[in-house]
Amino acid sequence: MGGRKSSKETPLVEMRGIYKFFGHVQALRGVDFHVDRQEIVGLLGDNGAGKSTLIKTLTGFHTPTRGEIYFEGRPVNIESPYVARELGIETVYQDLALVPLMSIARNFWLGQEPTKRFGPFRLLDDEKMGEEARKALADVGITIRNPHEEVGTMSGGERQSIAIGRAVYFGKKLLILDEPTSALSVGETRKVLEYTRTAKARGMSVIFITHNIGQIHQIADRFTVISHGTKVGDFYKDEVDEEEVANMVMTGEVPERLRISREEEMMA
Repeated sequence: MGGRKSSKETPLVEMRGIYKFFGHVQALRGVDFHVDRQEIVGLLGDNGAGKSTLIKTLTGFHTPTRGEIYFEGRPVNIESPYVARELGIETVYQDLALVPLMSIARNFWLGQEPTKRFGPFRLLDDEKMGEEARKALADVGITIRNPHEEVGTMSGGERQSIAIGRAVYFGKKLLILDEPTSALSVGETRKVLEYTRTAKARGMSVIFITHNIGQIHQIADRFTVISHGTKVGDFYKDEVDEEEVANMVMTGEVPERLRISREEEMMA
């Protein structure tokens, strides 16, 4: 069926049997999750389903109580967000990791600013930062008015675009978008979805976390549904319609026709 990867291909990310306990609370119970190379995965579930805990475990904010994580086929111990970033994992959270009082260029280069020598000193190369940021963003279809404009003057959609463009430019391998369109207008949402497609076209994989089934159904290759800390299942877009996905998110139950189809596949 369309869009499927070869079963022999090594996933970019594979999480096996992930458990996460907070005291007596079992946030994740044996979740298997993977992302193939150059794939957009919609990670779906109701509030409290375990989506955020799973992603925070992948990005080094939480340590799994039990389970294994593999990146590009190698076992990894992601003990901090810094380690995740060094592997090539970039997360764009709902509230964004941008500094409103800094310019677009400074935010784009944050932590990796180019410098130039001035006598015995090294100073920020503002001209290079501005020009490179403008070119890099244009390369993924993002036009900015002035790279030295403060980020605080930009709309929510424009800020999201800067964060996505930054991840693409710095050669990240996995982009995680956490509810990126929750506070955006229809037009801005359309642009963010397009930038997500561009990131995939440039070779990245994407995990897109959202409550909006209609939006994610437009761009995802596959959906992973989680309910009450366990995985309901993985479903390719050509297997399920929006209503079926929404029902699985709400009820945690797989439609009968899909259960039968999976059973027949396993018996074949």
